[in-house]
Amino acid sequence: MAAAQRGRAPGGPGRARAVPRDKRPTIEMVAKRAGVSRQTVSNAANAPHRLRPETLQKVLGVIDELGYRPSKAARSLRTRSTQVIGCRLLPSNAGGTGGVLDRLLHALCDAARSKGYDVLTFSVASDDEEIEVCDDLLRRSAVDGFVLANTHYGDVRPEWLTAAGVHFVAFGRPWGDANPAHSWVDVDGAAGTSEAVHHLAGLGHSRIGCLALPEGSGTGDDRFHGWQRATAALGLPCSTLVGRAEDGIHSGKALAEKLLSLPEPPTALVCVSDALAVGAVRALEDRGLVAGRDVSVVGFDDSPVASVLRPRLSSVRQPIEAVAQNLVEVLLAEISGTQRRPSRCLLSPWVVARESSGPALAGATGRTTLVTLPTPDSYRKEQTR
Repeated sequence: MAAAQRGRAPGGPGRARAVPRDKRPTIEMVAKRAGVSRQTVSNAANAPHRLRPETLQKVLGVIDELGYRPSKAARSLRTRSTQVIGCRLLPSNAGGTGGVLDRLLHALCDAARSKGYDVLTFSVASDDEEIEVCDDLLRRSAVDGFVLANTHYGDVRPEWLTAAGVHFVAFGRPWGDANPAHSWVDVDGAAGTSEAVHHLAGLGHSRIGCLALPEGSGTGDDRFHGWQRATAALGLPCSTLVGRAEDGIHSGKALAEKLLSLPEPPTALVCVSDALAVGAVRALEDRGLVAGRDVSVVGFDDSPVASVLRPRLSSVRQPIEAVAQNLVEVLLAEISGTQRRPSRCLLSPWVVARESSGPALAGATGRTTLVTLPTPDSYRKEQTR
């Protein structure tokens, strides 16, 4: 059975002092100190509009003074709301750079907490197992709704949740479904790679290659199409190079080595992930070349490794905090019934320019070349501180 955990993102301005359970202020203590009934205290916490302003002010003052916090369990019994959101933990790519999924979970916890909700996370190995866990949590009334992540072609989860009448919102578009019945929030990957192409073209590059994922990945295809459309719009489709492989540093290195070995190699590479970009930088190092000086490289995701790599990696940054805020707001609107139609929110990323993207060297033209590796089984300038 999947492991489950309720929590919030660590950090914050300070740590609250732990109070033993038998020392915590109760609703009776607040009522006695304020000289009101238990119901009045409950109204102050949950239905302040029912009280006269002077009464509300007095009760809230005592609540602050004693540090009283209403019982979530009692509120759940009364409102039939758990104030908990369920979300599956997704593992980082073993051959990748990590960081984005961690950022999303932290941001989701922060956004939920700001609305009085907690996030319950669980770990499973497949979509079918995720459905089983969702069903179990719903039967136990443990959550009010779910955030789905990592949407993909043939995704069975949205259809099951919709048929079950469950409140949920997806991080990721419903790939292959033009008219989905559910809400989603996503990042415009095509806009990100397009901006990367324009960034490099502005530095004088004309042979701008792309390290992409195998066809059939919704996110990967989206990012590839952004590069494809941008190079065509700039009149560069006949001077581009493409390499495809599964995501990972090793794959990026192998693809870059093949492209760099061509008679007319690229002067710049747009990579659909930071892992592929790190691999490309390693391929350059093996040849005694320097990213940004000899061949420019731009990644995608702006993972933690981007700012510690030397030279530092230019990368497309996703607005993860805005993604999390929108996910929570849309989900809570659906839970409360204030939103009755599916919501679609597509957010724009941006290029964080660092040393790995520099001016093109003089004198390079080329022709279109496609390199494919076997699939294994298993613009914003960053300120220097």
